[in-house]
Amino acid sequence: MEPKEGERGREQPENLFGDLVFRYTRAQAIADGVLVDVSAAAREAGIRFPTALTAAAWNEFIAVPEGLEGVQDEAGRLWDILWMFRQAARREPGSQLEFHVLVQNGQEGPKERTLKSVCGPGDHAEPVITIMLPRED
Repeated sequence: MEPKEGERGREQPENLFGDLVFRYTRAQAIADGVLVDVSAAAREAGIRFPTALTAAAWNEFIAVPEGLEGVQDEAGRLWDILWMFRQAARREPGSQLEFHVLVQNGQEGPKERTLKSVCGPGDHAEPVITIMLPRED
């Protein structure tokens, strides 16, 4: 088939980057524990999009540290993170932002810590939010 007038040189290969070697989906990451789906709690906090935390962020910010059991719980720590994210996202809309939370991980009291969030495409190109440590991608 001949290209139409003015279309010469615009032919694109079927797959610009070649054959797909490997694809790791968000659903697989959640099933594997690499991401922790917190969408239900996020909806309660007023966040519309599916939301997950990286396992590293969960372990550092949500899991209750030794010695604070009975004083704090995961649901409360998660709520604090989601609420502070929501407030930051309202102030600074965009696809990526850093936000601050007070987290108590020891007996010395709460300290301000930084988290990063990225809003990007999910497995079906829908918007999803991932909350992670600042050094994570």
